[in-house]
Amino acid sequence: MRRWHGLDEVPADWGRSVVTIGVFDGVHRGHQRIVGAAAEEARRRGLRSVVITFDPHPDEVVRPGTHPPLLATTRRRIELLEGLGTDAVVVVPFTLELSKVPPDEFVQSVLVDRLHAAHVIVGEDFRFGHRAKGDVALLKELGEKYDFTAEGMPLVANGDPISSTYIRARLEAGDVEAAAQALGRPHRVEGVVVRGHQRGRALGFPTANLETLPHTAVPADGVYGGWLVCDSDRYPGFRWPAAISIGTNPTFEGAGERTVEAYALDRDDLDLYGEHMAADFTARIRDTLKFDSIEALIEEMHRDVARARELTAE
Repeated sequence: MRRWHGLDEVPADWGRSVVTIGVFDGVHRGHQRIVGAAAEEARRRGLRSVVITFDPHPDEVVRPGTHPPLLATTRRRIELLEGLGTDAVVVVPFTLELSKVPPDEFVQSVLVDRLHAAHVIVGEDFRFGHRAKGDVALLKELGEKYDFTAEGMPLVANGDPISSTYIRARLEAGDVEAAAQALGRPHRVEGVVVRGHQRGRALGFPTANLETLPHTAVPADGVYGGWLVCDSDRYPGFRWPAAISIGTNPTFEGAGERTVEAYALDRDDLDLYGEHMAADFTARIRDTLKFDSIEALIEEMHRDVARARELTAE
């Protein structure tokens, strides 16, 4: 698959293609259906398929401070889109200038001049151009003008509507299982492992403390079963079952900073500082609790680990 960062990287001799456009935050099952349909249509026509996505999220540019929690990093989005059979992904930097481009000009400069669109597939609620004046009806009308066809598809999977907003709401409630069902895979939180207070190591459960990116969609405070994933040179392709804690560690004095910490089950020999890691969430185990003693906390942590082991074994 080809990856282009900006439209200027699209080869001048790129032939006609089937294009789909969207932020595709999370690349959930509704997105997967649209991208898959574009790839299939391209194969049917003997053409190549292209996905256009944007970075940063348009809301942060048009309405600063309204950035929704993101379900996937840009790198992760590209990886997921690649797995859907598309031939190319172009990440377009979303700027204030781009947001002011009229719909007709956007279609001509992006879809026609750069990607030579023969067919365009988008979500049925797709909007584009200055002040989001463009919709699917206008896209079809412009297609007649510029010699391409267009269609809008509902964001559904097995007949059920799927949306990034719904998935974020489930994560805010700690319902990672419902989020995973809509995503088609466990929700993932990424970050670099940094040094924390090392309380887990002192208690016998050394954790990887993830410093997450701004605007990351982090599930509600609590303890979860899941997986700790690493693909660095030191641990290429490693994936360990894990107990994952989110919260402020209320049992300890001076707690207050919200953290995401993952304990790789039965592993106390891992040197993960500085590594880019990810936590995949399988199921919620319990709420975050404040314990009367460290001994009570340790007893509960043993139960958490046992439950996490059961969940990952399933």
